[in-house]
Amino acid sequence: MQKITPFLWYDGNAEEAINFYTSIFKDSKIVSLTRYGDAGPGPKGSVMTGIFEIEGQQFYALNGGPMFKFTEAISFFVNCETQEEIDNFWEKLSADGGSKGQCGWLKDKFGLSWQIVPSVLGKLLQGGDAAKSGRVMKAMMQMHKLIIADLENA
Repeated sequence: MQKITPFLWYDGNAEEAINFYTSIFKDSKIVSLTRYGDAGPGPKGSVMTGIFEIEGQQFYALNGGPMFKFTEAISFFVNCETQEEIDNFWEKLSADGGSKGQCGWLKDKFGLSWQIVPSVLGKLLQGGDAAKSGRVMKAMMQMHKLIIADLENA
């Protein structure tokens, strides 16, 4: 069992979210679902909690109600090795009511924020060449979806 598990609060659509995320990431699975019974407080048969796994990382989802919403203060950072990977996650995670933001950020249809980032970005921003780092940062700040070739060319 992992020491720290992200705990995600949903308003009645935790099962939909779990199915959505596990359909997007190749190495993912639903670990368990607990459903409400006669005692509630949710509708009988609906998911109360669910545990799912993406790339070996477990997540816990709760149908907790409308009291709390996701904010950009918490996001999931997805390291991508290729442009194809970036394109895939960018399109799929922002589909069906999600929104695309600046600098590789997006929100999925549940309001959860994601950063879809090329693994090479850290190398391009760090190092001894401040002018190069500045050009890369300037290029990134003008992008929505990050384009590896454009960052490398900066």
